[in-house]
Amino acid sequence: MSKSSSSSINGPPAPDPISIPEKGDELAHASSKVEGETTTTHRGLKSRHAQMLALGGTIGTGLFVGSGQALQQGGPVFLVIAYCLLTFLVLGIVTATTEISSYLPVPGCSVAYYAHRFVSPSMGFALGWMYWYIFTITVPAEVVAASLIIEYWSPPVNIAVWITIFIILIIILNLLPVHVYGEAEFWFASLKVLGIIGLLIMALVLILGGGPTHDRLGFRYWKDPGPVKEYVAEGATGRFVAFISITTLSVFAFGFAPELLVVTGGEMQRPRQNLPKAGKRYFYRLVGFYILGSFAISMIVSSDNNQLLGGGSGAGASPWAIAVREASIPVLDSIINAIILTSAISSGTSYLYMSSRVLYSLAIAGNAPKVFARCTRKGVPYYALATSAMFSVLSYLNLSATGIVVFNWFVNLINTGAYLSWICACLIYLRFRKVTAAQGIEPTSLPYRSILQPYMAYVSGGVFSFLLLLNGMAVFFPGHWNTSTFITCYIGVVILLGFYFVHRFTLGRKDPWMRPLQEVDMVSGLAEIIADEEMELQLEPRKRFQVWRYLWE
Repeated sequence: MSKSSSSSINGPPAPDPISIPEKGDELAHASSKVEGETTTTHRGLKSRHAQMLALGGTIGTGLFVGSGQALQQGGPVFLVIAYCLLTFLVLGIVTATTEISSYLPVPGCSVAYYAHRFVSPSMGFALGWMYWYIFTITVPAEVVAASLIIEYWSPPVNIAVWITIFIILIIILNLLPVHVYGEAEFWFASLKVLGIIGLLIMALVLILGGGPTHDRLGFRYWKDPGPVKEYVAEGATGRFVAFISITTLSVFAFGFAPELLVVTGGEMQRPRQNLPKAGKRYFYRLVGFYILGSFAISMIVSSDNNQLLGGGSGAGASPWAIAVREASIPVLDSIINAIILTSAISSGTSYLYMSSRVLYSLAIAGNAPKVFARCTRKGVPYYALATSAMFSVLSYLNLSATGIVVFNWFVNLINTGAYLSWICACLIYLRFRKVTAAQGIEPTSLPYRSILQPYMAYVSGGVFSFLLLLNGMAVFFPGHWNTSTFITCYIGVVILLGFYFVHRFTLGRKDPWMRPLQEVDMVSGLAEIIADEEMELQLEPRKRFQVWRYLWE
């Protein structure tokens, strides 16, 4: 097939956008400017931007709000164990995706792109479209969560007005050039990091009795109402269902952070150097914020509190705000909820960014109309962004149903997508390892390789497969059937398989079920990426070592 011989600093040579190459080099492309447009994104994200973008997609309403619902369902001990388990499993995904993406961080890369390149075109097609619809509906999920927080103040303005404001702000942030967007998200995420550190310190003070009431909480709520709870059944069965339910529910707090690191790799400066740094440091922040955060929540709020999301009346505040109010600390509860509002906006912005880039990636690969590959001179794929942003109107479902019902619909859909994504990521990684071995690529030539792999890929993939099957198990118990819950928990599996087989028996009917190991393209675009990094290093002035630079870059 014909290829453009042009090249630029933004990426390797461009393919013919009509046909799909037999190998996996369709995203190795250059910019071509036409009437104020370009066909490529720009590498404007620094390492600190990428790291904070990953946190922007994870430290969100899942931790600040959804954790309260998990506490209400399963109790404090199950909450902490679930967050520890998910942290361990997500580590397996982060190390796997970082190893792949740091080796070949081409513009427009995504987990779906690597599926196409290393496994099969049908898997890349199915995974790409699944990512697009999941990332797209996560934006209204964050907006709905923000509207739940707004209800805490019982504002006189109709909630539809606030939903509209949030949507407009998220879209405006995504219209900015990627380096400006990255800088804005960096400060949004920094605010969340400082906020969670402050909340952890506050929780320690309350636990030790340093609040205005001098009430020493200690492990009070682990004893009364108890360390664990039963859910939909009694005895050991009820406790097992409670643990599985809050584990699957808590996935929402962790979802798609590894994928965001992959996507940002295509627009990151010196990605082969900076992606491994982002992947390594991300885990420590994950442990510090999520495990310590869940432990703190379990200590400062009773699992029987009816103001928790799903607990009955109220249901509009985060467990942090509830704890502050019960400790009689004035004003601080409103400050906390204000920080959570910025968290929801930041997370929604990150997911719209990922959604638009996935659609852009599909267009470059020939799996979506090529109009979605058009970008502004600043590298913003505006058609892909506009199409993805249209689905933000789903946020208005909150006007016809209670907020928690709509929120849980979104959570179920998103969690199913997260399971499928992480299972596929493990399969892609294992295929990547086989290809490198078959083609004689030495491990020392890779920018990053984790000592935990490939073992963690088997463990994480297996456990997430198990959780996927049990995602909606509560509805199968007598008296607990809920059609909407069942559909939202499992429809994602049907959609992914539908995408796969439609492509396999139409556009991909001549393709092998899996690319032969020796035919997987491991070189296209690599030389250009390395040359770009060397040029950037030569142009960048030497910087003195500084502690803040080490921590954030």
